[in-house]
Amino acid sequence: MKLPLTVTFRDVTPSDWIEADIRKRADKLETYCRRITSCRVVVDIPHRHHRSGNCFTIHVDMTVPGEEIAVTHGSNVYGVVRNLDEYEGGKIDVRETRKDLRLVIKEVFDVARRRLQEYSRRHRLEVKRHGDSPRGRARTRRRPAR
Repeated sequence: MKLPLTVTFRDVTPSDWIEADIRKRADKLETYCRRITSCRVVVDIPHRHHRSGNCFTIHVDMTVPGEEIAVTHGSNVYGVVRNLDEYEGGKIDVRETRKDLRLVIKEVFDVARRRLQEYSRRHRLEVKRHGDSPRGRARTRRRPAR
């Protein structure tokens, strides 16, 4: 990265292992797109009205030439069924939250990686663009009369 990574903690006690994990994952993002000019990460607990565990939210803002990629990921497990051991085809409780901050950090950087890969594909022109359909007539060869 051309500019340094900025990690901000809001309503969360700063910890060395959290910052080290974020820096390691942000450095890994550079292997997918070398054109990242800046990266800002905010670790946040949006509100303190929780009954069980902390509801973490992580925001990752990356600036690349011509675009800004923003990813926000919370600790709500609604819609993310693949990691639940206790899910057996029933409904998911929306109030259920992930209490492991490392898992939330991993998921937000996975989403950021996918968005960077999409950006790289678009700029390498590997994505098909549907433009105008070709116009013209097929040329047919006339057979000579016998």
